[in-house]
Amino acid sequence: MLTLAACSSVDSIQDSDGVKALELEVAPVKGALAPDFELEGLDGELVSLSDYRGRVVLVNFWATWCGPCRFEMPALQSRYERYAPEFEILAVDNDESAEAVDAFFKELGLSFKALLDPGGDTQELYRVRGYPSSVFVDADGVIQIIHIGMMTEGQLDGYLLEMDIGDG
Repeated sequence: MLTLAACSSVDSIQDSDGVKALELEVAPVKGALAPDFELEGLDGELVSLSDYRGRVVLVNFWATWCGPCRFEMPALQSRYERYAPEFEILAVDNDESAEAVDAFFKELGLSFKALLDPGGDTQELYRVRGYPSSVFVDADGVIQIIHIGMMTEGQLDGYLLEMDIGDG
């Protein structure tokens, strides 16, 4: 099952009292509300980006055949182990079988959420142009950072500091 939010709609952020504080466009661009999606995880559970409101989320678009994706995964796992639950990673795989994704995750010892994107609809929604691509979403659901290509550990740590996660 796949549910996508419409691009270029408008939504609002509410303060802790439920009062509308800000209206933002919903789009896959910095400063906009991140488009919501619902994808199935390896465990069969449906996961939505909006389930993680209140936490910093890295949405990582990747594929098992992508060499740079493989190289950055250990750094992602290390930061996930260090900073969860205030930091979450949703690894959105591009149109591969659950068996292939599961084998990849087991081989690398990854414990963050692997999500299946049959047909690549969520990747299209986010206008993914290359692998890996990473989108950092703040606790309010606003996109703060978009990184295309493999992240070095230094870049990842810098981005986490920008998101108020990490040592600094």
